[in-house]
Amino acid sequence: MKYEQFIKQVQSVAQLSHRQEAERATRATLETLKERIVGDEAKDLASQLPAQLQECLRGREGENGQFFSLQEFYQRVSEKEGTDPSDAATHVRAVFAVLQKAVTPGEFADVRANFSDDDAELFLSGTSLSEVPSS
Repeated sequence: MKYEQFIKQVQSVAQLSHRQEAERATRATLETLKERIVGDEAKDLASQLPAQLQECLRGREGENGQFFSLQEFYQRVSEKEGTDPSDAATHVRAVFAVLQKAVTPGEFADVRANFSDDDAELFLSGTSLSEVPSS
């Protein structure tokens, strides 16, 4: 999936007014995801994303992921994005919905394996995934 398409889909799924909001939400989510998952997994995920997004996931190769709760995930995204935590939660779910369509099923399963069943809402979208076009 190309960068423009990825951002446009995040904007649509999250119902954001401006492209810049979708870019901020995407970068904040991926940077927080990088902190949460095993570093080599972040590198593998980055390899399937557009070059403009790969940098958000690089830099922790060989390191373990940090465990933090789903609420902490939303809080960290909120701080990076400069928005309210409830808005950040919506944005995170939108990014994950697009991410699921942008990478191979196996790669997305590897990302999912870094989260517990308590984090299941990350892997559901308010908008049906069928509404997110495939790459």
